[in-house]
Amino acid sequence: MLEITPELLLQAYRIGVFPMGERRDDPKLYWLDPRLRAVLPLDGFHLSKRLARTVRSGIFQITADTAFAEVMRACAEPRPGHPESWINEPILALYDELHRRGHAHSVECRIDGRLVGGLYGVSVGAAFFGESMFSRERDASKVALVHLVARLIQGGFRLLDCQFMTEHLRSFGAVEIPRETFKARVAEAVEATATFQGDLGTADACALVQANTRTS
Repeated sequence: MLEITPELLLQAYRIGVFPMGERRDDPKLYWLDPRLRAVLPLDGFHLSKRLARTVRSGIFQITADTAFAEVMRACAEPRPGHPESWINEPILALYDELHRRGHAHSVECRIDGRLVGGLYGVSVGAAFFGESMFSRERDASKVALVHLVARLIQGGFRLLDCQFMTEHLRSFGAVEIPRETFKARVAEAVEATATFQGDLGTADACALVQANTRTS
C-alpha cells in the first residue's frame, strides 16, 4: 500500500479525496471519494436565535489552534451511539503534522479553562475540509461551528466541505451535491487565496455569519 505522507494527503484534498480509518485500533487507512458530498454554504448558514444567544452569552471561551491534538483525540473518544471512531493513530499523526505546517486548524470551546467542545479540519487555498467535531457540554460543538464559519467568512474562504450529510448538518443549511460538482468547486477553491483567522479580534461571530447570509 502506498504510504500516505502529508504531501500526498494535501494532493488528495486538492482532488476531493480524503482518508479514514476503519477503527480506532486499526492502523490501516482507506481513501474515500463519496458519490454525494455534503457542503455547508458560507452564505447560507442557518443560525437560530437561540444559538445566537448562546454564542453571545459568553458561556464558552472560544479559541482557535491552541489545542489541535487535544481536539482530535477528543473527537476520537467513544460517544453515545458512536462507540467506534475512524480516527486512528496514523490519522492523528498525519493531521498533527498538517497542523504544524499550517494546513490543519481547530476551534476550541472551553468553560473555566476546561475543553468541552471543538472541531478540526484542513485548509487548502480557499477550501476548508471539515473533519470531525465533539461536544462534552450542550451546544459546545454548535458554538464551535458558528465560530468556524465566521472565521472562514472573515478569511475569504469559498468552500466548507462536511464530507457526509447528517440531519445535524442539514439543520445548519448543509446540502448534498454530486461528486462531479463538488470536485469542480474544489478545483476552483483550492487555487484561490484565503487565510484562516485564528482570532476574530473585536468582530462578532454571529454578526459576521448573519451579514454573509443570503436573504430570500
